[in-house]
Amino acid sequence: MKQLKANSREQYDALSYILSQQITKKYSTSFHSATTLFSDETRKAIQSIYGFVRLTDEIVDTFHNTDKKYLLEKFEADYYDAHKQGISLNPLLHSFQLTVKKYGIDDAYIQDFLSSMKADLEKKEYKSLSEMNDYIYGSADVVSLMCLKVFCRGDLKLFQSLVMPAMRLGSAFQKVNFLRDIKEDIQQLGRHYFPQVVVSQLDESTKAELVKDIEKDFEVAYSGIRRLPDDSRLPVMVAYKYYRSLLHKIKQTPATELMNRRIRISDSRKLGLLITSRVKHILHLK
Repeated sequence: MKQLKANSREQYDALSYILSQQITKKYSTSFHSATTLFSDETRKAIQSIYGFVRLTDEIVDTFHNTDKKYLLEKFEADYYDAHKQGISLNPLLHSFQLTVKKYGIDDAYIQDFLSSMKADLEKKEYKSLSEMNDYIYGSADVVSLMCLKVFCRGDLKLFQSLVMPAMRLGSAFQKVNFLRDIKEDIQQLGRHYFPQVVVSQLDESTKAELVKDIEKDFEVAYSGIRRLPDDSRLPVMVAYKYYRSLLHKIKQTPATELMNRRIRISDSRKLGLLITSRVKHILHLK
């Protein structure tokens, strides 16, 4: 009977990670494709992190006609209960708390992330770079740091050396998202993340300034990606190249057009990035 119970718990753990995998696949095919390049252990951990942050983001962005504040507070309380008890009947929270404990993910990262999500419920306009950067730190940089904890597997020296590149990668990804989603954020959600964009209008000079800033983030991030452990470097590089391609497409798109349509990368282009990145990784090319 004890053996049966142990096996049942292992089955529930496995089921919980499978749910995180399905959430990743459902909400982001490109990110899911990149995660398939991780080892099984790393992939499960990264997908559990994605599942947690994605569902939190969905609460504030898409659960319209509901009490979002209540749902977010309950989600947070349920997570901390899961962490305390070591189990949750919500499989997504169960897999996430397993990952948090296994890799020693700092609670401060989780709190900073939740704080930025709570800000989305109330704050609609960021009037200074300081305000925007604080939001980006909580909504993106700390997520990169959670993932870095997984990649480094307890190697504190390696982790500390990669903190800044990881944060700059998170910032770059988030700023690209802001530019890509600027039409939806402003017109549908009423959010103005870039203090440089005045009165909901993006001009060419402002766009060029934003792109240049993101390119600087990518430069710092790239230096860190090259120093990641071998089993994590390729998937992160694929995500990096995907977002660099998005930025390049944004750079080539007129500012007025960005305010009218969402920029996308074709499936064939995504596949090409995946294949070329894998080949270069095997051949130890840049």
